[in-house]
Amino acid sequence: MRATTRIAASALMALVIALVIVGAPGPADLAPGRAPELAPPVHGPQEAEVVAVVVDPRTQVHSVLLQGKRDRRQLAMAIGLAEATGIAVPLHGVTPPRPLTHDLVLTLLGRLKVSVSRVVITDLRNDIYYATLHLSGSGGELTLDSRPSDAIALAMRAKAPVLIEDRVFDKGGVEGPPARRPHI
Repeated sequence: MRATTRIAASALMALVIALVIVGAPGPADLAPGRAPELAPPVHGPQEAEVVAVVVDPRTQVHSVLLQGKRDRRQLAMAIGLAEATGIAVPLHGVTPPRPLTHDLVLTLLGRLKVSVSRVVITDLRNDIYYATLHLSGSGGELTLDSRPSDAIALAMRAKAPVLIEDRVFDKGGVEGPPARRPHI
């Protein structure tokens, strides 16, 4: 193979790889002056990361802070001390000497050959958050009503995703970075 043929083949291969990685140009790229086409907005639940469990030093109220992975919106839910502990233990990678309630429930589910597939925080009404716990087993999928704090604690132990409906962020989300509060 001559050098010119090798260079042309290499250039063609580089172009094909670039088109695969970056994507082929769209009509807006090929027609100067034409407005780019915007992707339709994404709606529905988005996966969230449990960022921290914090306590307000003034009121001693515990909260779990979550952040959407798609749009980085944040949600702070007030929870009780036991629920805060149930979430903080797996968040910090702590293994208690004896199983906590959520550990026991997850062990029971495992022995029954049922797994936690996901958790969805579905609504906020009258200052109360609602969630569903999605379980999978040989008999199919089962959806249970759950307190969000319990669902989050189970999902973290099971390494299952926590999803939050957009309407929950719209109703109860916080803007900007989380306030500096002591972490648990």
